[in-house]
Amino acid sequence: MLGWLMGILIVTGAELEVLQSADTVDTPEAAKAEVAPDTVNNRVLLVDRVLIVGNKVTLRRIIERELTLKPGDTIRARTLAPTLEWDKNKLYNLRLFNTVSVRALDMGNDHIDILVELTERWYIFPVPIFELSDRNFNEWWNNYNHDLTRINYGIRLYKYNFRGRNETLRLTAQFGFYRKFDLQYRIPNLDRTQKHGLTFNLDFAAPRNLAYQTVDHKLEFLRKDRVIRESFGGGITYTYRKTFFETHSISYNYRTAQVIDTVLVLNPNYYTGGKNTQRFSQLSYYFVSEHRDVVMYPLKGYQFTGYVAKSGLLPNDDISQLEVNLTYAYHAPVGQKYFFSNFSSVFWSTPYNQPYSGYDALGYRNLIIRGFENYVVEGPTFALNKTTFKRKIFGKSWTLDNMPLEQFSYLPLAIYLKAYADFGYVENYPYYKEKDLNLRLSNRFLLGVGAGLDIVTAYDLVIRLEYTYTQDDRGGFFLNARKEF
Repeated sequence: MLGWLMGILIVTGAELEVLQSADTVDTPEAAKAEVAPDTVNNRVLLVDRVLIVGNKVTLRRIIERELTLKPGDTIRARTLAPTLEWDKNKLYNLRLFNTVSVRALDMGNDHIDILVELTERWYIFPVPIFELSDRNFNEWWNNYNHDLTRINYGIRLYKYNFRGRNETLRLTAQFGFYRKFDLQYRIPNLDRTQKHGLTFNLDFAAPRNLAYQTVDHKLEFLRKDRVIRESFGGGITYTYRKTFFETHSISYNYRTAQVIDTVLVLNPNYYTGGKNTQRFSQLSYYFVSEHRDVVMYPLKGYQFTGYVAKSGLLPNDDISQLEVNLTYAYHAPVGQKYFFSNFSSVFWSTPYNQPYSGYDALGYRNLIIRGFENYVVEGPTFALNKTTFKRKIFGKSWTLDNMPLEQFSYLPLAIYLKAYADFGYVENYPYYKEKDLNLRLSNRFLLGVGAGLDIVTAYDLVIRLEYTYTQDDRGGFFLNARKEF
């Protein structure tokens, strides 16, 4: 089936006009690095100046942090083009700019200037919240009969690039199906070297709806006219960005929560020991090695991440759990307009006996086997692999001259036709085995293959339209509003 879909993809793609070659980075055309033509020799070039244009809000040092070359540096002419290309990608991945151009100006006698031209994004977003409370559109539509009472509403206020230092301030006030409030302040550059950062977060939730158990791999909710659970959490994260491409993060969080007795009647395993309260601290470490061209929709490069978390640091904590998660993503052009992507993830936690509130699963975040969007497959260990082969069938950008706000005047659009195959395996929890629960999709090989379209446009928006078959010969159409991985 997958081979048949890929055959259609190749034949169809050959008949379509494409606007951009496969050996270019798939960012807006204005973001392409332009370099001096004479770069294929061993001449040593001396950088005289670095000129930055267009940073009306962003401080110059935030931009200079991403640049490899500084005034007084020397570089071989043959390595100039790839160096400027990577610098352009690093600036674009800050997600502060709509367009980025990095080019060398030949000043004669083997001297060059580096010119960085930018157009900044809009940084203040009072975003109205009107969204589904469920994990994805497909779960809401298929499992909960597109019930409009499951809508969340409110406001989420973002201040990106706060103080021009790439800091982010976020305030959320959400009501409706799931009521919550949170405050987060992210400072990625504390010192002059811009290698050290801090993030502070506080959150409070008081929903009248709660997923209290999983039956046949679907979440079941309890609804009341009063608050079912109150939870409060806070934490601090220290980040160390040693190089351009590698970041270390250490987080400490503390959480406390309480549920009404009805939850424990319906699921005695919701919290440890049948208690209606849960308190625990957590220390976690996260490492990311990011070498992809454009993080929002990568077409070449690789990423490796590692995550280790220990919950239950204090003697009176209600949870004791160790979690480890490793991921690897690889992206490469494989011919004119064709691209290959692969993603792998493995997860392990111990001990296997945990309360329901501590369960993890395939189905949350982006750890989903396509075709199984309607389900969660919970277990203390799981493995996942996702492979996509795609062809760019359309790519263009427009500048809207009559747009009063410059930050919204640039509109890129790219469309990709793709075929894919995902597979995974989840080991079931001992509690489910004892109770004969959620056995249909666990402890077995899961496979989903299909074809679809990816639509990529401004402000990192990715819309995926996909039709997937599973190993049980079940097919379905799925809509998602985030990148694959």
